[in-house]
Amino acid sequence: MDVKEQLKALFEALAHKRALIHHITNYVTVNDCANTVLAIGASPIMADALQEVEAMVSLCDALVLNIGTLNAQTFEAMQKAASKANAKQIPVVLDPVGVGATPFRLQSVTELLRHVRMDVVRGNMAEIKTIAGLEAKSSGVDSLDDEADGGLIAASLAKKLQCTIAITGKEDIVSNGNVTYRLQNGDALLTNVTGTGCMTTSLIGSFLGTKSDALISAIAGISTMAIASELADKTKGTGSFRVSLIDEISKMDAATLHRFLRIQNVL
Repeated sequence: MDVKEQLKALFEALAHKRALIHHITNYVTVNDCANTVLAIGASPIMADALQEVEAMVSLCDALVLNIGTLNAQTFEAMQKAASKANAKQIPVVLDPVGVGATPFRLQSVTELLRHVRMDVVRGNMAEIKTIAGLEAKSSGVDSLDDEADGGLIAASLAKKLQCTIAITGKEDIVSNGNVTYRLQNGDALLTNVTGTGCMTTSLIGSFLGTKSDALISAIAGISTMAIASELADKTKGTGSFRVSLIDEISKMDAATLHRFLRIQNVL
């Protein structure tokens, strides 16, 4: 089955299963992430209380971890929820926002990756290079690196961590260590709206909630956001674009993805 056929099956699976997606995420983008999950046809839960994260994740179909506004309590909640998810074979996706910005973020992600089996790690080029132990250029949570060597970096890290690595930027790279794809959709206006990376991670989590292949789930989540950005209304400014982006996500289906998807097997 080729990628487009797998994407069709994935959308069908999501339509038949309203996957419940547990988020421990950042408070800057939590509302947009929740609305994005609803728009694609899944259901969000945003819960980080230490007293309930293990019980909550046990009810869910996937777990999304996002360190955008990390603190000691949310880190402990992530550890507890992720360990329970691993024990119950619930897929986990990690968004290491600004991992190289401070020692606390780097130490926290390093600890998570040491003890938790991730299904997908999605970040920008600087974030993925930092996790891979490579020199990275960033400004706060934004990457200043290009994606020239993204395929090789993603494939190498995917093999090391035994998961799917997704690098988002001007072009997107997705690799499970055995096969690597370059995705060439997306509008530059995405960079002017806070949270589109977080929303993309939530989309990946939504597709993972169908218990589908991690590589295909990452391609589906990234492509849904990228193609929605191409279709969204860009005539009225970034505020209207943000609303239109969620509208387009709510209308996304396999046929639309097939029509616009630009994907290349690079490794």
